[in-house]
Amino acid sequence: MDDGILDEAYRRLHRTGPEFEGWLSNHGPMAVEALARHGHGAKVHRWLDDYLRRLDELPRGLRPVDDWRTALGDPKRAGDWLAHFDRELRERPWRDILGTWWPRLLPGIAAGATHGVIRVGHAVRALRADETSPDRRIELGQALAYWAARWQPVPGASLPPAAPPAGKSGVPASAGESGETEVAAALAGLPRIADRSGGIRERLGRLPDVPEWGSSLAALRPARTPAEAQRGLAELAHRASLDYLRYGQAEPVMLVHAVTAPTAVLRTLPELDPGLWAPSLTAAWSATAAVTAVYASPAGVAPPAVATGTPAEVFARAARHGDEHVVKLADAVLDAHAATGDERVLAAAGYAAQLI
Repeated sequence: MDDGILDEAYRRLHRTGPEFEGWLSNHGPMAVEALARHGHGAKVHRWLDDYLRRLDELPRGLRPVDDWRTALGDPKRAGDWLAHFDRELRERPWRDILGTWWPRLLPGIAAGATHGVIRVGHAVRALRADETSPDRRIELGQALAYWAARWQPVPGASLPPAAPPAGKSGVPASAGESGETEVAAALAGLPRIADRSGGIRERLGRLPDVPEWGSSLAALRPARTPAEAQRGLAELAHRASLDYLRYGQAEPVMLVHAVTAPTAVLRTLPELDPGLWAPSLTAAWSATAAVTAVYASPAGVAPPAVATGTPAEVFARAARHGDEHVVKLADAVLDAHAATGDERVLAAAGYAAQLI
């Protein structure tokens, strides 16, 4: 990773707000982390020169976050949340902050079209690579603040309770038990909303009116062990990548998040108590299911013929393309490929580059 370049990029971005033009997510921190991680640091500042022109200034706070429950999901409090997490991360270790806030924020995983959790996943990966960087701690704080300000549950979703802490031994001994999550079948059974107009907030609001939504959301049973949760998340990211090849043409940008949201959760797991892993799978499933139900077409198409090559070649083409969603999807499918060895997932990045 081009560590110095990433920290410089973060410093440029941290003067900007988490959203622009009213509600569009600032993808800059996520895209530059992916570019730097995959050895394309030379492109980062040129890419930022163009992207920064779109962004708004960092919002100012109104008042301290005294009661976090009442401030969750209030975008007008974005500046307050930014100040809150900036202060917390100056006073306490970042893993402590993450462990405290992850279960509070997880039920609102739909925040910012899932960009809250996605940005946190990128920030955690950057911090894991260099825990001494103050710029990376600031980035985690801004990512958590965005998630808190836009906190939004998936309609009908409920998370299983967190398991008791596993202690110093990490994953409990029972984690090796087998158990298929049947992600592919659950994804195949998802319904679609009839009215496909409007943005994600309007579309999510229509899910309770879909008769099959509740049973489809419950089709993926909760994980019984942390290891099962980890396998389920890897399978979810894998299958969602393959589904992009079938449904991506319907909404090329928005369906990227069906892949990148569970990928972000999976990246964060190692820094969380294993007791939080099962609810993390349930939340990630609800996010992918919701994005699929409100954006994917009722019938898929045959996967297109897309050039792939090595993972490095796949990401290099995404970096040349330059669109932030193409870059982030390429980054995610490289993870899915590394976990499964399935060459097909690499084609999703090339398909996104064709469509976007």
